[in-house]
Amino acid sequence: MLGVFSSAIVSPPEELVAAGSRTPSPKTTSTALVDRFLQANSSAVSVQVGDNVTLAYTHQNESPLRQRSFAVKDEIFCLFEGALDNLGSLRQQYGLAKSANEVILVIEAYKALRDRAPYPPNHVVGHLSGYFAFIVYDKSTSTLFVASDQFGKVPLYWGITADGHVAFADDADLLKGACGKSLASFPQGCFFSTAVGELRSFENPKNKITAVPAAEEEIWGATFKVEGPAVLAARE
Repeated sequence: MLGVFSSAIVSPPEELVAAGSRTPSPKTTSTALVDRFLQANSSAVSVQVGDNVTLAYTHQNESPLRQRSFAVKDEIFCLFEGALDNLGSLRQQYGLAKSANEVILVIEAYKALRDRAPYPPNHVVGHLSGYFAFIVYDKSTSTLFVASDQFGKVPLYWGITADGHVAFADDADLLKGACGKSLASFPQGCFFSTAVGELRSFENPKNKITAVPAAEEEIWGATFKVEGPAVLAARE
């Protein structure tokens, strides 16, 4: 799956900008990145949301245990990969039909976060049990919300393209060609929200997240780490 967002939606993270500056390497534009994804996946679906957002996904080479799905509801767009162990109980919690799948559940969870402010974002993601990565874009508020499970079972990466767009994908090689060293693995157990304005751990929301410069030979420009002792956030 692939999500590409212009600087009008999300400011390129300083840590990734710095990583690319330390070791300059070839990059391509966001348009070239999307084109490469579509050309490599003949069955891919691409959705353009206004002038600043492109979302794309494919079922090609999909793991049976990490299925990808896409949905739109009330101008909320969501790409989801993985599976939730507690989908049944969450359906009941959010008053959803038994046919509702993970991607619909995430949209409803995001809506609860948005409409019940100041509801803590870490509570919403912390209630999800299983392995997952998802990208939510709320067109009505131009808000981006991205999260990865606490075990990192579903790969997720982010980087900055040559024209300053922030891209998220489950394929590191895809992003490397477009982002050079302005690239990192999205940290497990964390979420990024433009409404919050920063990257945070949903398991340890008070702990600071720092970017450690990566070694020259590594594919990444930086590695994000949650500081301090682990203190699991309440999930009730």
